[in-house]
Amino acid sequence: MSFPKALQVLVYSDDVHTREQVILALGRRPHPDLPELEYVEVATEPVVIQHMDAGQVALAILDGEAVPAGGMGIAKQLKDEIHDCPPLLVLTGRPQDAWLATWSRADAAVSHPIDPIVLADAVVSLLRSRVPA
Repeated sequence: MSFPKALQVLVYSDDVHTREQVILALGRRPHPDLPELEYVEVATEPVVIQHMDAGQVALAILDGEAVPAGGMGIAKQLKDEIHDCPPLLVLTGRPQDAWLATWSRADAAVSHPIDPIVLADAVVSLLRSRVPA
């Protein structure tokens, strides 16, 4: 099965190592039923908003531990301001913070340290809703 175009995944964190961990955990194609992923690495909130407003992002992965703007606050803002917002996955500091991700209206949450299998499962689940059958 071939796909016409890669899916754009925005990865937001002020920490380059966190962004790197996410990208390495997911790879170019986390599931054979999905197109390849094309990553957009972002380190600041204004650039996240710019990319999301452009409408090309299929999924955004937002670091809830980022400073000065945390991924949960950004997720809430995106869900409030973007009609038909793409799925948002928030990286939380610990599993107990999943309720905060719910408050932010994120579609999924994965806690640090990043488990590649858990992250890939969450991402595949969210992206399946964006890919035509």
